[in-house]
Amino acid sequence: MTLVVIGPVTRDLIVIGEEKFHKVGGATYYQSFVFEEFFNDYIAIVNCDDKSLINDFPDLDKVRVIEKDTTHFFINRYPQKDNPDVREQLSNFADIPICPEDLVEILPDEIDAFVINPLNRNDFPAETIEFLKTFGVPIFISIQGFLRLQDVNVNDNFTIKLENFEELPSILSGVDAIFLDEDEANIIGVDHDVDEIVITNGSMGSRIISDVEIRIDPVKCENVVDTTGCGDTFMASYITQKLLLKSSEIAGNFASKIASEKIENFGPYTPNE
Repeated sequence: MTLVVIGPVTRDLIVIGEEKFHKVGGATYYQSFVFEEFFNDYIAIVNCDDKSLINDFPDLDKVRVIEKDTTHFFINRYPQKDNPDVREQLSNFADIPICPEDLVEILPDEIDAFVINPLNRNDFPAETIEFLKTFGVPIFISIQGFLRLQDVNVNDNFTIKLENFEELPSILSGVDAIFLDEDEANIIGVDHDVDEIVITNGSMGSRIISDVEIRIDPVKCENVVDTTGCGDTFMASYITQKLLLKSSEIAGNFASKIASEKIENFGPYTPNE
């Protein structure tokens, strides 16, 4: 069962209290570590201007690069070291869309599902999503990037505001699951033509909406180290179990556990010893 995970790789600056760290990032990057551990049969497709950014991925043989003329850059600042739910974020809002013609030659011959990870509204034009729908396989989409717009310019990077947009209902129509947090759910609502809506709420847990609503309790984290990429880790963990076991509740509880383990280590998910 081949899973194709698509979205930008990024250059990130993480600021936790007074400490600063430069690292590779992006939802597809964080998710690849989860898939490497729990799914294995996956391909990660990223876009950037620097191929060396993929050197930190867990398996270079599973990464394919769409070369563009720049790369996404994010600053993730956590001003309260003991409160990981508070994050200030800036981005360069790179305009490097992934188009159907970028994908035609690099998609694998066999595809069983897509995971789509936009980081801003330009990353996946509507025609790209429609192209992926033609494969007739499950599609899982992270919503946040589609809502992001530039706000205040801060030294050539921008603070981020979230707004709904007219194309979103048609983009989401017919996909298998969307992933978002409670703030994003308040913006777009939960009435969409999708099979499942997975809504996270940080340390408050998550909920899964389909025919019924399932509440998922958070797994207590003893030592909060780094929350960047936690939502991406939750999403990937959920998808692995949903595809393998078909149970939303099992998938949600598993994802909560793996996301908690990720928080206890700096960087992407690594199994606890």
